[in-house]
Amino acid sequence: MAIILGLHGMMNAQNKKNTQESISSKMGMGFNLSEYQNNFGLGLHITSPYFLYNRIAIRLKGNLMYNEYVKNHKTTWQPYSNLSLGIVGVGGEISNFLRLYGEGGPVFLFPSKDFSSEDFVFGGYGLFGFEFYMSPSFNYHIEIGGVGTGATADKINNEPVYSNGLLINTGFRIQF
Repeated sequence: MAIILGLHGMMNAQNKKNTQESISSKMGMGFNLSEYQNNFGLGLHITSPYFLYNRIAIRLKGNLMYNEYVKNHKTTWQPYSNLSLGIVGVGGEISNFLRLYGEGGPVFLFPSKDFSSEDFVFGGYGLFGFEFYMSPSFNYHIEIGGVGTGATADKINNEPVYSNGLLINTGFRIQF
């Protein structure tokens, strides 16, 4: 019985080792589509190699966002940008296919002069994410969370808030 249990433990350890090797923990780059409150965006991001037992990474994201509002009785999409620097913490991996993680950190907004008198707005974000691996170094991801900046479009009637509330990202990553 001890031999069977020992062999079973060795097989589980080997399976765990294979799981860790099959989902890449290398440096990665990717593309995402984003929604910050009601603002649509396109972005690029880079992720450091994972460290501390392949559980922690640093991710830098840059997005070109579009604030939708009414100007002169017409709907306008005015571009602005944001930059975020987050810490990624892996919650778990499932069957060499799925990585679950949380991410959070500061976000920096660079608003357009057309809708805001501010040059720079600082805030924070947090999210939960899922990476679906199609191969060991390529995945699709879905993230959902929240962003808080206190940003208001003070040059628009009623001074609506932007880049506050629900945050959704989806896209792909390539590890190398």
